[in-house]
Amino acid sequence: MASKITLGLRSQDLVFTLFGDYLLERDQPVWTAGLITLLGQLGLSPMAVRTVLSRMTRKGWLTTEKRGTRSWYGLTPKGRTLLEKGRERIYHPTTDDEWDGQWSLVIFSIPETRRRLRDALRVRLSWLGCGSLTSGVWISPHDVHAELLDIAAELKIAKHLEVFRGAHLAHASPERLVAQCWDLAGLDRRYAAFVARWQGQFEQCSQCGMTGAKAGIHAPCTSPADCFRRRFRLVHEYRAFALEDPYLPRPLLPAGWHGEAAARLFESYHDVLAGPAERYVAEVCAEGDEIVAAA
Repeated sequence: MASKITLGLRSQDLVFTLFGDYLLERDQPVWTAGLITLLGQLGLSPMAVRTVLSRMTRKGWLTTEKRGTRSWYGLTPKGRTLLEKGRERIYHPTTDDEWDGQWSLVIFSIPETRRRLRDALRVRLSWLGCGSLTSGVWISPHDVHAELLDIAAELKIAKHLEVFRGAHLAHASPERLVAQCWDLAGLDRRYAAFVARWQGQFEQCSQCGMTGAKAGIHAPCTSPADCFRRRFRLVHEYRAFALEDPYLPRPLLPAGWHGEAAARLFESYHDVLAGPAERYVAEVCAEGDEIVAAA
């Protein structure tokens, strides 16, 4: 029985997670019926799946091809690049044990007539882990100048943006700067809630024969489809942190930071569910692959 994901996410987000976590390494597209089955496990109707696939194709995230009366969908280079960057940030965030005390300073002044670009820049700055010191001044302890040069060129705002890197000399302490630019207290509470919500399920699944962790000792307590749904929900909830966490160097993090515990739990539970969840996806996609092979 399919269970709905109740995380308030759009159908496009579900498709991105499906491709990013399960289908990114495939060298061929996936047939529509397979995507309907997989996304149906997450509460999307066949009509909703077809609608979102068409919409994402028009936006340039997906490519589609017809084979007879059936359609197959894959990632465009634009879609693949987005998901590869997202996966890198989720699974390999930049958190340095040491910090040289240097800050990147981003200053921009974009005319009101180009407000859309200003808003787009702010989104990209947040994704890089920068924090707003004032409306047109953002900072980061990471060296992000290369990424900012790419963003400035992409958005065509180079003449409106300056980037500096150096030491902060006065007057606020690093802790005060961090508190002004990022809500680490709120983020820490959400990380703690994530650990509390998933720890018990992780411990249960770690003992289940379905995962292979204790195969031959404990009988399976669930199905591959359920492992797929569980891991999907896990990834969906955890990926939101990548949009909020600036991944500050450890010297700038508060004592008792729950982000590291959440990361360890996420990685461990994700790995525990990997076998049955990925087998389920492979089996769903296999029928479409056989159709292609027989053509």
